[in-house]
Amino acid sequence: MLTLDNLTLHYGHSQILHGVSMEAAQGEVTCLMGTNGVGKTSLIKAIAGTHARSGGNMTLDGEALPVLPPHALARKGIATVPQGRDVFPLLTVTENLQTGFACLPRDQHFIPDEIYDLFPVLKKMQNRRGGDLSGGQQQQLAIARALITKPKLLLLDEPTEGIQPNIIQQIGEVIRHLRTQGSMAIVLVEQYFDFAYDLADRFSVLRRGEVILQGDKNNVSRDEVLAGVSV
Repeated sequence: MLTLDNLTLHYGHSQILHGVSMEAAQGEVTCLMGTNGVGKTSLIKAIAGTHARSGGNMTLDGEALPVLPPHALARKGIATVPQGRDVFPLLTVTENLQTGFACLPRDQHFIPDEIYDLFPVLKKMQNRRGGDLSGGQQQQLAIARALITKPKLLLLDEPTEGIQPNIIQQIGEVIRHLRTQGSMAIVLVEQYFDFAYDLADRFSVLRRGEVILQGDKNNVSRDEVLAGVSV
């Protein structure tokens, strides 16, 4: 579904990503791992278009994509759940979900029942403002909002950060369900190693803006991945 070839990214004169090449397959979870500051969130931003890549190629579902703004990439099928969630605090839960309609034709401007099946708490809180939700509830809302857009590629940046254990478990169950559906590729950035390793089908480990280890779970051992993210 997603192929990156020699992708680079700069912040001003500082180069952050150095020739990153990786793939994320439909129906799989590709886990992007590494210590803080190695470029994981920068790579997510480059894929989503919130920070334009400096060079390299990106292909989504067989289509080579030029450098495009985030709204154009969202319409191509790339949905992001950013670190920090970024829900609209003054909008209700329903209104937050409806912001995803911008990526869809008018006849699809409705909230599917599946959203509330995956996140029952959101149905109970439809009229509550996003800023009044707990951190875990906001995270569920952010994922649900991304799913409204019917993505081909779902980017999850640190979905367990600051979340209580029972919500982490629910988020893991949602990711498993989405993988089983097989309709999208999922890229997961995660510091919680056991959570990430349990969900991942494939790993890409970054260090100083470069991929130092990648492969599927059958070919890359737990110790190899742990060693890569521990340096």
